[in-house]
Amino acid sequence: MAILWLLLACGAVITLQGYVLGKGSLKKITYERHFNSESCYVGDRIEMVEVIENAKPIPVPWLRLEAMMPSSLSFKRSKETWISKGDIYQNHTSLFTLPPRSRITRTHQIQCRGRGIYQMDSATMTSGDLFALYFQTRQIKLSKRLVVYPALLGEDELPASWRTWQGELAVRRWIVEDPFLITGIRNYAPGDSMNRIHWNASARAGELQVHQNGYSADPRAMICLNIEVSEQMWNVVTRPEIVESALSYAATCAASLIHQGMAIGFGHNAHSLLDQEQLARVEPDYGTPHLEAVLEAMSALEMKSRLSFHEFLRIEAEREHAQKMDYLLVTAHVSDLMKQSIVQLEMQGHRVMIADMAAWKEEKYAQQG
Repeated sequence: MAILWLLLACGAVITLQGYVLGKGSLKKITYERHFNSESCYVGDRIEMVEVIENAKPIPVPWLRLEAMMPSSLSFKRSKETWISKGDIYQNHTSLFTLPPRSRITRTHQIQCRGRGIYQMDSATMTSGDLFALYFQTRQIKLSKRLVVYPALLGEDELPASWRTWQGELAVRRWIVEDPFLITGIRNYAPGDSMNRIHWNASARAGELQVHQNGYSADPRAMICLNIEVSEQMWNVVTRPEIVESALSYAATCAASLIHQGMAIGFGHNAHSLLDQEQLARVEPDYGTPHLEAVLEAMSALEMKSRLSFHEFLRIEAEREHAQKMDYLLVTAHVSDLMKQSIVQLEMQGHRVMIADMAAWKEEKYAQQG
């Protein structure tokens, strides 16, 4: 009889703890996640911060947190997290014990190994009592976005043809600044007039900043990327490493020209994770915010052809432009149909320079050899 009463008492205690700890295990439990930067370049290291809080006066015996992450984000291993990694996604599982009225903050070191725009929309929390008689599951909406830009190259890694073309653009710029054309801001220099001071920017920077003027005859450059790695390629890119190298080349050229105060644009013939019609082509403009828009368009590029490159160039030739432009075509091959479209562009008065990725690779191999 004593054993029976002991078993009944144990059963009552187990049921009571299940009701107290398990029924409301996820009440007043909050979870937040943020990155220390919303954008970075391939190869950069960033931090992801997680904050889990138990605001109730009752402890949480166990809480399992699961989230899907892109496989191209490489996390530093930790004792609290188990990672199941696939080719595209990796599943992160963490297990916690939360004392009453407590908060846990964890910082994860991440290395961004692949270009792209990554949406991390949700995480799943599961919790219960000591014996898992009762448990609850809740999905948390996060709506976090991380943009990883193509890796930038050093100026010495670019071919001699790029430096020649860049030099020609610089030579064609007029010496006299246009007072009505504002391209950005810069640090104050002796001799700058007071009416050029940008007071809001000066307050943010803590030192005097002035408007940076453009030039009356600034050349406008349009960087066009061909996703077709060969004339025989039909839809899906067969050699993505060539396109990634081309994107790094294009991103480096865009950053260099923008930092020199020139207007640049970007276009490609691929599908995009963003608005297909709007962001397959970014109109030339000035400044760091515009560079970020161009780099984001590069990050959104998918390894699928939307139209042939000669057709893309033909459409460019038929566009109405306010002024003639300098085109930089980044491509792994040049077909006869592409040559015809290039002639159309030149007949409209545009200048065209071809960045041959195959020749660039050979030049790099020769330098390394």
